[in-house]
Amino acid sequence: MLAQSFIFFGAGFETSATNLSFCLYELALQQDIQQKLRDEIFEVLNRHNGEMTYEAIMDMKYMDQVLDESLRKHPPIPFINRKCGKEYTIPGTDLIIEKGTSVMISAYGLQMDPDYFPNPEKFDPERFSKENKQKIVPFTFLPFGDGPRVCIGQRFAILQNKIGLCLVLKNFRILPHETTPKKIRINPRAVTTVSIDKILLRSEAL
Repeated sequence: MLAQSFIFFGAGFETSATNLSFCLYELALQQDIQQKLRDEIFEVLNRHNGEMTYEAIMDMKYMDQVLDESLRKHPPIPFINRKCGKEYTIPGTDLIIEKGTSVMISAYGLQMDPDYFPNPEKFDPERFSKENKQKIVPFTFLPFGDGPRVCIGQRFAILQNKIGLCLVLKNFRILPHETTPKKIRINPRAVTTVSIDKILLRSEAL
């Protein structure tokens, strides 16, 4: 239990901070998306008497789309480690993965593949609208893994990210700094998704 608690908080806080950083970066560059999200925040909070309750946070559906698109384009953990449970032949090939073989799955590679996500460099939350989300090929969007070993902290991370984004955007407009890069260069040697360049942003009180 102690080990599970340690990884729950250790992995949860770092990855959530990474996701929020990249999400705010994308919103700073696309003010129309940021404003649409801010409009939803105010509209939902008005329906809930201005209180940031669990129910209010869960009602912010466009925020889910924004965070999912941030996780797609900038997955905090770009790969997933698994161990093959039984001998498996890759379809269309004679390549066999033997039982017990360690396998590394590139979540970043899948999520930036134009065959699965057209124009993958574009930050587009509409990919995750109610209608479009159903069209996503299963197991190509893996920010938390999938199946019986899906991330134990998924619900915690989603709630934490939504609260953080709500608190920032209901009080501030996020703007790019003069040094903010137009395109992020990812450090290929890092275990987690880390930008080579510093990402500086400006905040403007509403």
